[in-house]
Amino acid sequence: MLKSLLTATAVTLATTGAVMAQDRIRISSGSGEVTAVLTDNAAARELSAMLPLTIGMSDHLRQEKTGRLPSALPDLPRQRDFSVGTLGLWGGRDFVVYYRSGRVPSPGIIVLGQVEGDVSIFDRPGDVTVHVTRVD
Repeated sequence: MLKSLLTATAVTLATTGAVMAQDRIRISSGSGEVTAVLTDNAAARELSAMLPLTIGMSDHLRQEKTGRLPSALPDLPRQRDFSVGTLGLWGGRDFVVYYRSGRVPSPGIIVLGQVEGDVSIFDRPGDVTVHVTRVD
């Protein structure tokens, strides 16, 4: 029974993109800063390897801030639903911070991580420049 439970847990984590225990990032702007835990997938690992980054982000549909990465991240399975605080990848190079819950059109987003804390610092009309760094 215990072996079956452990196997089921391992399969679930492998298919949903487990959160990496120690890979945290800081996203800061003139409005404040938040930390986020990156998902354990190839795209999030490549994002982490690019850091530090400064990204100009625009408001999109009053639900997200989105900005262009210097290069594309690996293509992985996508999902259409997102929640408050989801970090995502739209296309291959568009880094997205969702400050509201919702659903995107096909093909969806690659989940890169989850913000810990209050994402309301992004819930402001207009553009923002963010600095993304690793948390040691």
